[in-house]
Amino acid sequence: MDKKIKKVVLAYSGGLDTSVMIHWLKKKYGCQVIAFTADVGYGKGLDSVKKRAFQIGAAKVYSMDLRNEFINDYAFPALKADAVYEGKYLLATALSRPLIVKKLVQIAEKEQADAVAHGCTGKGNDQVRFEVGIMAHNPKLSVLAPVREWEMKTREEEVEYAIKNNIPITVSKKKIYSLDANLWGISIECGVLEDPWVQPPEDAYQLTVSPENAPAKPIVVEIAFKKGIPVQINGKPYDSVELVKKLNSIGGANAIGRVDLVENRLVGIKSREIYEAPAATILHSCHRELENLVLDRETLHYKELIAPKYAELIYYGLWDSPLKEAFDGFIEKTQKHVTGTVRVKLYKGNCIVTGRKSPYSLYDRKLATYEEGDTFSHQSAKGFIQLWGLPLKVRASLRNRK
Repeated sequence: MDKKIKKVVLAYSGGLDTSVMIHWLKKKYGCQVIAFTADVGYGKGLDSVKKRAFQIGAAKVYSMDLRNEFINDYAFPALKADAVYEGKYLLATALSRPLIVKKLVQIAEKEQADAVAHGCTGKGNDQVRFEVGIMAHNPKLSVLAPVREWEMKTREEEVEYAIKNNIPITVSKKKIYSLDANLWGISIECGVLEDPWVQPPEDAYQLTVSPENAPAKPIVVEIAFKKGIPVQINGKPYDSVELVKKLNSIGGANAIGRVDLVENRLVGIKSREIYEAPAATILHSCHRELENLVLDRETLHYKELIAPKYAELIYYGLWDSPLKEAFDGFIEKTQKHVTGTVRVKLYKGNCIVTGRKSPYSLYDRKLATYEEGDTFSHQSAKGFIQLWGLPLKVRASLRNRK
């Protein structure tokens, strides 16, 4: 037992792992446990989580509503970057971690704590995100990761521990999914989902109806953007949090945003994950279509090259890295003219863009049309093709001579 650890600040979600953790840390280290819970959207409610932490034995509880900061400073920058991990994951959980870590470190410094603790497993990505993030903010802080060292190996054993020690929990042995929810999306794993051949049961989904049960009639939505940021739905202004909540509601009712992904975790294993992200799915589709309209070809194509790397940096816990900061400068420059409106049709899980317009549109109908009014110089195409293909022509001639 480490006698030096007298006060620990725990990132407390109110879920099974961290609820068991308050009791376990006190028993293991004989220390004072201060719980920090963050509301980044669709949580269990700060009041109920705070009450549960005190019931289990927390000496103090910090609770913060971080929804605005999360959407404006983390989710929307990822949206502007078109950041999607492995082509499917919109990074909801990964995006919340650097914000939670920042606040966790601030509380630990304020409380003069000896250590901070998290509830991440030894085979997940979040342990890396938490601990690398803590290093970036305060490398002197000790970090405890009880799930990596305690004697319990399964969630069933944690449930038994909780029951034995009268710890209030909200999961059972029958329905034992692990959920992480915020405004940008929900991550769902464990239980039957660990078999990649098994179709996810409907009770695993939290935000979306199945395509079969979605309305038979499509719904059309118009999203307005200003410098890459969504600001209106159907002509009505919304603040960032309300806009995302509104689109989650609309999208969820139309089965938008379900993802079933076997992904490559940072620690080297493959993992089957289920995600729901209705608002993020709609916004990414619309944002990308608006960029297609207003960005020149070379900028757009180069942005496509860095988008997967930007997503990797977020996924890998490198939010505060120099490379990510450098990308931010480039991305912000590209969003100067990403202003306009995109129309999208939502129908039984399909998100179909049907129109886009912008005062900065680079689309010129007179150049693009095949009808009367065409101003494109067809005669110039022949010379262009000759010059464009000249290196290949020279190479072919040389090969033929040999």
